[in-house]
Amino acid sequence: MDRPARFEHTRFLGDKRTQLVYDLDSWTDGAVIDEIVAADTGLCFGPDTLVEARNRGYTLARPGLRRRHRRPRA
Repeated sequence: MDRPARFEHTRFLGDKRTQLVYDLDSWTDGAVIDEIVAADTGLCFGPDTLVEARNRGYTLARPGLRRRHRRPRA
């Protein structure tokens, strides 16, 4: 899957609505990533690691894992 232009230099993309983080190197469902970018609720992490995403309360997304959409706080 190609990375979105806005997040082309990041590996992990977080969704503020669901607190899920997506590994763009291994994620295959492009529709989910396109929805995050279109809704403008994407978040990248610095440093760009899964440990930093978990430190901020995000969980690694797996196929079939769904969460309720909430309004982002920030």
